[in-house]
Amino acid sequence: MTTPDEAAPLAEHFECRFDFQPGWIDLTLHEVTKAEAKALATQVVHSLNPAALEIENSAVFDDMVERALDLNDDLPTLAAAYYTESGEALANLMVDSYSDEGVERPTREEVEPLLLEWANAEATGEPQVTYLELPTGPAVRVQSVLKVKRMFGLGRKLTEFIRYAVFPPGMKSLVVVTITWEAIARTEEITALADEAVQTLRVTPLAAGSTETLTGGDAE
Repeated sequence: MTTPDEAAPLAEHFECRFDFQPGWIDLTLHEVTKAEAKALATQVVHSLNPAALEIENSAVFDDMVERALDLNDDLPTLAAAYYTESGEALANLMVDSYSDEGVERPTREEVEPLLLEWANAEATGEPQVTYLELPTGPAVRVQSVLKVKRMFGLGRKLTEFIRYAVFPPGMKSLVVVTITWEAIARTEEITALADEAVQTLRVTPLAAGSTETLTGGDAE
C-alpha cells in the first residue's frame, strides 16, 4: 500500500491500543510539531536508565525527536519505535486505517498484493505470506525485504518489513500495521518483537457521536 492520502477520509471512529512490552515507545504526535516531539522525547529520556545507555542521552533525544516527526509525517493513527536498553532504535511501527465511502472492504486475498506496494521502495525476493486470526480480527501478514530509494536517487538501501492487514469485526475500515527495520542481522529478534506486539492490538469501534479517532499504547 502506498500512502494514506490515497484513501478516502476515514468515516468511522475507533480506539486503537497496544499492550506494549518494555522497549516500545509510543511516538504518536497530535500537532506534529518539533516542540511536541521534543516534549515527548524529554519525558521518555528522563525515564531511561542512564547506567544502561551506551550512547549519550542527547543522542537518544535527538533520534527520538527526528524519528517521531518522520513517523508522523503522514498522520498515522499510531506511531511507535522499539529502543533497546542501550539506547539503540531497532524498529519502527505505524498503524494506518483505510476506507472508501460506498466501497466494500476488500478481502484478505485482494489486500495481499497491495501490502507489497511502496511509494519509494520495491519489495524484493519471495514474500512470506500468512493468513491468521488475531484477537482483534482476521488478518493477512506479509514479510519481505525492501530496496529503498536513497535521497536524490543515489542508490538503494535494504530494509525489512512486516505488514499486517487487520479486518476488525463491526468496522468497514481496514487497519494496517507496518513494522520496518534496517538491522537485517537482527531480523529474528525484531520479528518476534513485532509479532508479539501485534498480538496485543485492540481496535474498538466508537459510538457514532464520537468526534475523533483515539490512539494509545502502554509503552515504557
